[in-house]
Amino acid sequence: MRRSVADAEAMESLGRELGRTFRAGDLVVLTGPLGAGKTTLARGIGAGLGVRGPVQSPTFVLARTHPSLVGGAPLVHVDAYRLGGAAELEDLDLDFANSVVVVEWGAGLLDDVSESWLEVVIARRRGHDGAGDHVGGPGSETGPERDAELDADEPRTVELLGHGPRWAGTPFAVQPQLDD
Repeated sequence: MRRSVADAEAMESLGRELGRTFRAGDLVVLTGPLGAGKTTLARGIGAGLGVRGPVQSPTFVLARTHPSLVGGAPLVHVDAYRLGGAAELEDLDLDFANSVVVVEWGAGLLDDVSESWLEVVIARRRGHDGAGDHVGGPGSETGPERDAELDADEPRTVELLGHGPRWAGTPFAVQPQLDD
């Protein structure tokens, strides 16, 4: 399923919509360049789940647990950007079974964690690709111009890809490819 998201407010709204559908045991992997809106989406997911906030980037602490204020599953928000691999993620000893776990920069690190996950791929026209390479106009590689581009409120394309039995029969389900 693909959605166009006009701005940060719409990204957070999408997160609230998704958060209301999540349940304990759900794993969500957020992928996209620096400044794409991963944390904004996670903030919306937290609001949809009704958790204690604020939900903000856990870059320096790696993971934050936000307890539910409404008797639902807590949100575990992980930023895997600084992790060197799946073993370091495992060392965090996250409660995947009883929480909604949202992992930024988690692609490729969670292959053995769950049979089902929702992959959310956010694309934007400008920003960083996550490896430090700039994607944008000339003269904006460093300094305030670069920061302004990362903070720019521009449309994003969000692709929601549900893998495994949890997402079968939902609009997010990835359809198996048939060999010709």
